[in-house]
Amino acid sequence: MSDSLWITLISLGATGVFLLGVPVLLVIGIWVIGMSLLLGLPLDNLGSALSDVFTDGFALLAMPLFILTGDLINQSGIARRMSDFAYSCLGWLRGGLAMAAIGACGLFAAISGSNSATTATIGSMLHPEMKKGGYDERFSAATAAAGGTLGIIIPPSIIFIVYGFLMNLPISELFVAGIIPGLLMGLAMMAFCWVICSINGWGHLIRLQPSRVFKTAIGSWLGFFAIGIVLWGIYTGKFSPTEAAAVTVAFCVVVGFVSLPLHKMMGSPSEDRPPSERSYGEMLVVRGFSPIDIPKITLRSAQITGILAPLIAISVVMQQILSVMGAEDAIGGFVRSMGGYYPVLFTAMAIVFVTGMVLESLPTTIIMAPILAPIAASIGVDPIQFAVIFLVGASIGFITPPYGLNLYVAAGVTGVSYFRILRYIYPYILALVAVWILVALVPSLSTMLLPNR
Repeated sequence: MSDSLWITLISLGATGVFLLGVPVLLVIGIWVIGMSLLLGLPLDNLGSALSDVFTDGFALLAMPLFILTGDLINQSGIARRMSDFAYSCLGWLRGGLAMAAIGACGLFAAISGSNSATTATIGSMLHPEMKKGGYDERFSAATAAAGGTLGIIIPPSIIFIVYGFLMNLPISELFVAGIIPGLLMGLAMMAFCWVICSINGWGHLIRLQPSRVFKTAIGSWLGFFAIGIVLWGIYTGKFSPTEAAAVTVAFCVVVGFVSLPLHKMMGSPSEDRPPSERSYGEMLVVRGFSPIDIPKITLRSAQITGILAPLIAISVVMQQILSVMGAEDAIGGFVRSMGGYYPVLFTAMAIVFVTGMVLESLPTTIIMAPILAPIAASIGVDPIQFAVIFLVGASIGFITPPYGLNLYVAAGVTGVSYFRILRYIYPYILALVAVWILVALVPSLSTMLLPNR
């Protein structure tokens, strides 16, 4: 048989096992091994990639540290306090609890940098509350999935770290560039929440009480402090992203250890009580955790890292194979053939969108960024702006079927089936696509906070 027929059969076989539910890491691995054998490439290239990606990339060490940070703030109770603050600010609006879920996703993302952790944490906390508040459970699950997209745009962001590592861009500048687009994404999704909940009459309204806002803000002070450490350290150049991640982990560990005995001294008050029933002393102290909880928390973070790290490495090999096959030249030639600035830019965005429908953001970034970023630079797109454009598009892929990782995560933590969530996810996709186009058309949204630009 000809090589082209073998390539088709191997690709169809990989697609088939993907449709059967085989994890994407194994799907890509099957394709990589099959193509390596067909092209006569040494299989030890796969093993070397698994080690070289992380031993040669100091910046990527931030990834497991930020994942650990997310688990620590969830275990300590900080994430719950931040959700309470978001609800106290937005609960007076129709759909306020759903809007608060998105706001809480943004606050959680500003510490953890992970989309799946954001969806799982906020979804598991607020989905039961939304059901009790009269929201449709499908809408509630879709809101958690959509809010999780903020996890890779609002800094710190794991995928920004990977992109900066691949394209040799300053990760600190990428983090800053994601702030305004991330806020716009959150506001656009909140606007959709208000519209759909107003139409359906969902949600129990609470009065906007400055005292409640103030009390929950006090209860969230540790979360705000952690966010401040990350943004201040990176923006001022005091920390590299990796160092900022390590400092934040240390801060969360100290908070957890110190808070536990203080929480017990107060009689271990329930974190589920409304803020109005808690004293200011109780609001200042979170539940914390003990040293014996650290192995369990670390294991959970290591499991997520153990999924992402091999995926990055094997995607690098996949990108190398595509380069040998000439796919980079073919895709690059197609995009360049579009002609002017906007046709080229929007064609690149369309490729990112379609790729995100079938691949996770890491392989999408590793495979497509080295192809599309140089083309964007050649037509005059600022590299930092294109990084934001690329990754906002990749974040939308988390809620676009058939892959849509956040949809599976939301289904897992809420008990609502994947296909039932889809009914309410499409308006969120439209809202995010509108922001994506705006970010592409207005470069200053990505660069205005950067010095010397």
